[in-house]
Amino acid sequence: MSGWASVLTVSRFTVVLVSVVLLAVSSFSPCVFGANFEPSYWLLDHPDGSNRQELSLSVSSSLYEYYVAKDHSLHYSLDLGKFVTPYALEPVADSLWTFYNDDENFANGVLMIVHQIPYAASTPQKYPVETIVAEEGDCDLFSFVAASILVAGGLDVVLLYYESERHMNVGVSLSHAPQDARSSVRYFVNNNVRYYVAETTGGDWENGWRVGEYPDSLVGASAQVITLEDAETVSPGQVSASFNGVSTSSITLSASPSWLMQGSAVVLSGVVSPVSSDGTVTLYVRSENSSWSVLATVPCGSNGQYSYEWTPDSAGSYFLRASWSGDLSHASADSNINSLRVMSSSLIFLGLILALLAVAAIIVYAVSRRVGKVPDYPVAQ
Repeated sequence: MSGWASVLTVSRFTVVLVSVVLLAVSSFSPCVFGANFEPSYWLLDHPDGSNRQELSLSVSSSLYEYYVAKDHSLHYSLDLGKFVTPYALEPVADSLWTFYNDDENFANGVLMIVHQIPYAASTPQKYPVETIVAEEGDCDLFSFVAASILVAGGLDVVLLYYESERHMNVGVSLSHAPQDARSSVRYFVNNNVRYYVAETTGGDWENGWRVGEYPDSLVGASAQVITLEDAETVSPGQVSASFNGVSTSSITLSASPSWLMQGSAVVLSGVVSPVSSDGTVTLYVRSENSSWSVLATVPCGSNGQYSYEWTPDSAGSYFLRASWSGDLSHASADSNINSLRVMSSSLIFLGLILALLAVAAIIVYAVSRRVGKVPDYPVAQ
């Protein structure tokens, strides 16, 4: 093989080698979300006994993973308010207000809901979405769920913590004294406001505790009133809830390009189907060694399409996911995972320099071999 042929062959090999290395670096297997969790169903009775409804609830895996990754530490009792998440459970409250027209009835409807969740001791504390997915909890977890729905419904609520009894329930301020209580009404006063006791345990959703009623085990027990200034004001998504059942929905996500140099932008786009008036999409991101976090919340157009341009701060491997919270008619939906590789510009530059130096060395070597070769002259006869 001639020297120049060797140079061309080695040069082609170098280019192929660099391409393979870049492709291998940009390829990785993402950790994926599961599908939406199976819907939960809660039964509710109208106060006059004329109607019974079934509330269907759906939680997307992306919303569940978001709360699993949140801080669960508890340093003192006043921290308990951070586990109340009204925005995430607002669709539940909206559905209840279509069934009830009085704040006492609304509060008793919320108690019917938590009384249907099986009791199981749990540590540490969990956020309401986690409790709904697990379909079990104890007094504090039930109280977080109840308080979240009550606050989302516009009621003034506190947590009541009985330290000596190691128990928790909820206090609710109403527009009037409870009228459906079957015993003497109990309440606590904080800042001149009466908060009627709402006991969240019990298990008997049809005949369980109503607002104002008080378990005998708590007679004479003092309670610490925990206000909810630290309650979550917004979350990246919401559960979907409806009395009419919810239809499935879908959302797509594509990342273009799928790998890029540091400092460049990637366009994230997709479509929500069916098109909804609540066309807001949450984009999640995580790196290889971190948990999921919210990248952005973007609106959809009238055709359900959305788009977002993102410039990653640093090089590395990223996973991307889009989620739609659904509406009163449709369940929430998560897209498939998209992988993105951001290449460090300095490493790419260094790699190209090394490749060029290797090619130059090969050329020099081949030329020197050609120049130093002794000509093969014919021998005279």
